[in-house]
Amino acid sequence: MSANLAAILYLASGILFILALRGLSSPETARQGNLFGMAGMAIAVVTTLLAVNLDGASMALIIGGVVIGGGLGAVVARRIPMTAMPQLVAAFHSLVGMAAVLVAAAALYAPEAFGIANAVGDLKQLSLFELALGTAIGAITFSGSVIAFAKLNGNMSGAPILLPARHSINIGIGVAIAVMIAFLMASGGDNKTAFWIITILAFVLGVTLIIPIGGADMPVVVSMLNSYSGWAAAALGFTLENTALLVTGALVGSSGAILSYIMCKGMNRSFISVILGGFGEDGSAAANAGPQGTAKQGSAEDAAFVMKNAGKVIIVPGYGMAVAQAQHALKEMGDLLKAEGVDVSYAIHPVAGRMPGHMNVLLAEANVPYDEVFELEDINSDFSNADVAFVIGANDVTNPAAEDDPSSPIYGMPVLQVWKARTVFFVKRSLGSGYAGVENPLFFRDNTMMLLGDAKKMTEEINKSMG
Repeated sequence: MSANLAAILYLASGILFILALRGLSSPETARQGNLFGMAGMAIAVVTTLLAVNLDGASMALIIGGVVIGGGLGAVVARRIPMTAMPQLVAAFHSLVGMAAVLVAAAALYAPEAFGIANAVGDLKQLSLFELALGTAIGAITFSGSVIAFAKLNGNMSGAPILLPARHSINIGIGVAIAVMIAFLMASGGDNKTAFWIITILAFVLGVTLIIPIGGADMPVVVSMLNSYSGWAAAALGFTLENTALLVTGALVGSSGAILSYIMCKGMNRSFISVILGGFGEDGSAAANAGPQGTAKQGSAEDAAFVMKNAGKVIIVPGYGMAVAQAQHALKEMGDLLKAEGVDVSYAIHPVAGRMPGHMNVLLAEANVPYDEVFELEDINSDFSNADVAFVIGANDVTNPAAEDDPSSPIYGMPVLQVWKARTVFFVKRSLGSGYAGVENPLFFRDNTMMLLGDAKKMTEEINKSMG
């Protein structure tokens, strides 16, 4: 394949990737966006295979790897429950990071195979810098994603794990990585030990950066690690002079960084603080003060009666709905209410769940109409006109302490103002605090009625009472 044709095909794949990101910005066009992305990746992979001269054995090895890896990915994607999607994303990010490390190692040991060696067979200075940078970012992405997976999957506590002098440790590791990069470049790539020290230090840095981040910030961490994986790929795209890798990495890196910033803004978090493992924060957590009053407990029959006779009901889903797999029962409840002439809508907080868009995906899986789903800024003013706010497993994102209590760790975080509705039904297993570990005074307000129990079973009981 000629270089000109390869460049045109890489350009086409880049355009498809851009269209994919555009499509994924809205639930209505998400499927089309995924198709664009798949087509773009297929063109990029095929072009890369045809642009290089490979013997039969090498081609068979590559195709075999694609078949095995693609097959495993398809099986995992089909079997994984939607509640575990954040963990899956974190796991996939770790694989991207490790791939960056392995590609960089291959380029270091065989630069002539990648066409990046100078006249005497050594790596170019700039290529060495790009290679070392890609390795460091890839290693941080790998180990950081493993920690994020463990926190999301329950293998590790979601609470911040604060190492003594953690900021000094991170700064020291960062300086050591910079020094090793200088040694690697000064040796012209001969100092392989420096490369592996860079890799090991970056693996450690990924751990020390992520373990201080608490569970409430996990949505930001997921998008941040997505950004890291993109920048690792972009750095290697420069090194290998591969247009597709460069464009794809830059798109993923920049979009992930923008999403992380938006998420931080939505949580009233400092973007710099989060990406640096909580730098600048004292690490203090709010003590759980225990019950702040007496909560009124209701039944499914109570909720069914009030909602059937309501004019407007706003449903607020959260991670509790995801855990109970209650989205289909919730969709049925919405249909029953609409059959009674009730105006039904769904309110989504930008960080509800454990990853960006988690609730949107679950509602889409249950075929909830897109035009009934609204983001925080579009629906918050409607709660004061609603007869019922039906909160199902969304704790931290409905906590009025974010507006009322300056001493609260979540003070200043934009929240869904469900308490302004005439009646609040709150479906939750217990009166315990949410993922952020902060007590929710909404449970004890006069217009709140707690429906304690499994979200799916409670919703199904409400549906039976309305049927």
